[in-house]
Amino acid sequence: MTHQLVVAHRAGNDLDTLRTALTAGADLVEADIHAFRRRLEVRHLKSLGPWWLWDQGIFVRRRDTHMLHLEGLLEAANGDPRLLLDLKGVHPRLAKRLAAALPASTVTICTQHWWMLNAFRDRPHVRLVLSAGSRRALRRLRKRLRTRPAYGVCIHRRLLTPDLVTQLHRHAALVFTWPVDTDQALRHAHHLGVDAVIGKDLSLLRPDSVGD
Repeated sequence: MTHQLVVAHRAGNDLDTLRTALTAGADLVEADIHAFRRRLEVRHLKSLGPWWLWDQGIFVRRRDTHMLHLEGLLEAANGDPRLLLDLKGVHPRLAKRLAAALPASTVTICTQHWWMLNAFRDRPHVRLVLSAGSRRALRRLRKRLRTRPAYGVCIHRRLLTPDLVTQLHRHAALVFTWPVDTDQALRHAHHLGVDAVIGKDLSLLRPDSVGD
């Protein structure tokens, strides 16, 4: 069975889960990066105005939240090349601020807003991954790849077939997929032939957790 890269979904949004994922041997640890005012925040929750954060019916006061900032994440990672930073939102200065703050160590950047990746084009240590979560975005991505090959693409699992993964490999070195949070999803990901699986349960995603 071919080894698939294991990506710890959202584990980088908290320093304790970051360290746990790195110690457990995750190949990549994902963190969500948002721009808010003059800071880069590490969180999955979205902004709802200046005082609230929210996601799927959950509302949290910003002032009641212990916020992890990019500099804290980078300090904790200490140059480990396994960070995968997922750029969230469409803030016009998010990518440029992140590019200016990154150290010279290897890092992977992923986003569904591909124009943001232009800020990293001259950074040889930055690996760029284009994400698509809808059929429309996937069509646009396939068209783009014909003329602009990529290091990696990240596609929602429901959109993939084994034939499509083979076609994507012609223009992208790595194909990531999410979500992979159940045994059935992991078996499906193996069937698809993707290179990397993104999920929350690292014990589930171990290469030996599915038989040949």
